Amino acid sequence: MKKIIIALVGVGNCASALIQGLHYYRDKNSEDAVGLMHWEIGGYRPGDIKVGAAFDVDRRKVGKDVAQAIFEQPNCTTVFCRDIPSTGVTVQMGRILDGYSEHMRDYDENRTIVLADAVEPEQSEVVRILRESGTEVLLNYLPVGSEQATRFYAECALEAGVAFINCIPVFIASDPAWAKRFYQKTLPLIGDDIKSQLGATITHRMLTDLFKKRGVKLERTYQLNTGGNTDFLNMLNRSRLASKKQSKTEAVQSVAAQRLDDENIHIGPSDYVPWQKDNKLCFIRMEGRLFGDVPMNLELRLSVEDSPNSTGVVIDAIRCCMLALDRNEGGVLYQPAAYFMKHPPEQYPDDQAHNMTEAFIDGSWKEKLNKVPDHRPRVAPSHLYSRQRT
Repeated sequence: MKKIIIALVGVGNCASALIQGLHYYRDKNSEDAVGLMHWEIGGYRPGDIKVGAAFDVDRRKVGKDVAQAIFEQPNCTTVFCRDIPSTGVTVQMGRILDGYSEHMRDYDENRTIVLADAVEPEQSEVVRILRESGTEVLLNYLPVGSEQATRFYAECALEAGVAFINCIPVFIASDPAWAKRFYQKTLPLIGDDIKSQLGATITHRMLTDLFKKRGVKLERTYQLNTGGNTDFLNMLNRSRLASKKQSKTEAVQSVAAQRLDDENIHIGPSDYVPWQKDNKLCFIRMEGRLFGDVPMNLELRLSVEDSPNSTGVVIDAIRCCMLALDRNEGGVLYQPAAYFMKHPPEQYPDDQAHNMTEAFIDGSWKEKLNKVPDHRPRVAPSHLYSRQRT
């Protein structure tokens, strides 16, 4: 089986967890590969993924081998696989645009990004690097709020002819105009805003769905998150959070029996706590009424290492994109997007999204679309479907 060549936009904690994971699972087998949703997809295993290019704007990472850059400050995620051989891939200077928030200049450089003094690449240069590296899938790991920068790299993916996975809450796959462009280029697209393997949003969604299925009327809820990585530091700038709050809130609203009024649902980052580093604490409270209008409430505290928690999902998204490329199919992969992303083009309950993704992987999804109308998107413009690459 050939390798899957990926390129990274952003060499932060998430990229560190991904590169560590690719090596951690390389010599394992399906029996002892704990922590993966799928050991194999389309014949591809985690160890078949290889980095071909990487972009960042931090002076401690630009110009270094990816294997070294992932352990540079301000990265602070858990190191579970230290001995990573040189990749032969040098981190290139990326385009800054709005990928860096000015308030981060006010913090100690050990906690924040330190901009490199290097020439930012034009789109043509990024496209050249993607093509010459043989990149097949481009991953967007930019900070929350990087609207312009995300669109810049999405344009690069389209011009270079590579699949695009949008891991942050900037709306690309869920924007019909962008989705149509990837459809017309017959390039796979998965987005937007990666779910964690077992994180705050997926847990909140499952509990909300449980309330609905058990006949409990949900009246109000909140989800508060704290953390100490650069993602939480970046989000202290509340002006960068509009799409993040929309993405996380809609992920929960979409599975509720009845949409809550805005005043009765609050989901979003709460604060930056430096000593937490990459550990994320989530606090969920849900209030509702049971049989006889009797009130009840539920409170939950979840503690996870933030970056590895999303990496297993990303590894599956990469392989689903490669599977689509091998099948000569392109466009938004709405089944994996519904399962892997907080803000996909179409929202489904997670058990249904899981079944749809399994059908996509085994190739039976087209047949099931014809037999099970509920698997069709409620609104189904043609660009939401995969089509043959030409």
